[in-house]
Amino acid sequence: MAQGLDFPASVASFILRGVALLGINSVTRPKSQRIEAWGRLSTLLTESELEIMASTIGLNEVVATAGKLLDGQVRGRVVVDLNA
Repeated sequence: MAQGLDFPASVASFILRGVALLGINSVTRPKSQRIEAWGRLSTLLTESELEIMASTIGLNEVVATAGKLLDGQVRGRVVVDLNA
């Protein structure tokens, strides 16, 4: 959501494929509720499961990875390590 909170698309294609779009705008929730949510999430996912969902790249890999993102070749989250 780096560009913004808008979602300029139709949900029809998701519905037709049986995909559920679930989530909340946690930024607007009180801090106590965000802390509770993160605590619950920490009991549902192991560190190894989180590692599967994310990859870390160096700043010098950003342009190449951006191309892969646009081509649909990247799954999960990408963390940019500015020290790598």
